[in-house]
Amino acid sequence: MKIRKHLESLPPYTPIEPFEILSARIGQSPDQIVKLDANENPYGPLPAVREALGSMDFPHIYPDPESRALRNALEKFTGVPAEYLLAGSGADELLDLIMRVFLDPDDYILSCPPTFGMYSFDAELNAGRVIEVKRNSDFSLDLDSIRKAVEIHKPKLFFITSPNNPDGSVIPLEVMDELLSLPTLIVLDEAYIEFAGDNLGASLSRIKEVPTRENLIVLRTFSKWAGLAGLRVGYGAFPKWLMPTLWKSKQPYNINVAASIAAQVSLENTEQLKKVVELLKNERERLLNELGKIPFLKTYPTESNFILCQVIDKDALELKTKLANEHGIFIRYFNKPGLKDHIRISVGKPEDTDALIKALKEHS
Repeated sequence: MKIRKHLESLPPYTPIEPFEILSARIGQSPDQIVKLDANENPYGPLPAVREALGSMDFPHIYPDPESRALRNALEKFTGVPAEYLLAGSGADELLDLIMRVFLDPDDYILSCPPTFGMYSFDAELNAGRVIEVKRNSDFSLDLDSIRKAVEIHKPKLFFITSPNNPDGSVIPLEVMDELLSLPTLIVLDEAYIEFAGDNLGASLSRIKEVPTRENLIVLRTFSKWAGLAGLRVGYGAFPKWLMPTLWKSKQPYNINVAASIAAQVSLENTEQLKKVVELLKNERERLLNELGKIPFLKTYPTESNFILCQVIDKDALELKTKLANEHGIFIRYFNKPGLKDHIRISVGKPEDTDALIKALKEHS
């Protein structure tokens, strides 16, 4: 028996490992680890969420396959009617679902690296082909090359991220308007939008435009701003013409009851979450300022909960390894086109910043 041929050469996606694996690797307890490698929210779920999870009524019953209570709560939060909304086991599930629905073998998607690696991974997993239009050196988009790529390759899907991962840049509104004028379906990933602008990113998000556009999908997640990364819950707003196909193509019970409850309670307490987001945004500015004083680091401006740095006159991988093994501090290391000798540091609590800066100064 043989597996599908295109999977034989598919490289695996490299995920970030959890506390217990990292702590065992370096011989320290999980509470000694400073984990700044996966853009998680160090404050975790709100107390009300933890309480709700401890008193669930029906964890033994299959969840609502349509996530109606959650989608109704999302309607109030986003201003997008529930009939345009679909929840997923993280936005990652929705990315894969979109590709399964649209891609025939050898169909194209368009992506603009450096960016989130799951776009190319999911496309190749679904036997699609990836056209990449590299970003400019400042991570802005090369609009002329994007137009040419769309004209020549006619991609079915164009995946774009704002704020972008790994640099944290936001797509200007006028540039996004240009992209939406292209003859392709735009999938806008807003995983970090709550950290951009003000009011949880409301002034910069395009999610409210989905009901009036035929070629826009917007994806969001509870992993970052709401501290629910371990529970895996995300959502998307989709054109109405696409919803019937999505409903019959998704797994029936894709949102477990714990994730649904956690997301709903989070949405009932957005004022508290705003305070957490402001704490992280304030710490982001402090961390950015402190990193700017490290002579071997070049920082990039960011509107997210992480900071990208180029490591100059020093081995970036060696730096990452020393921070982990000698200090128990974990950061993300990049060594690929457009990101040679770069590291990405998630924004943590003030004490995490203090520990990181102290360790970096030791290696200056």
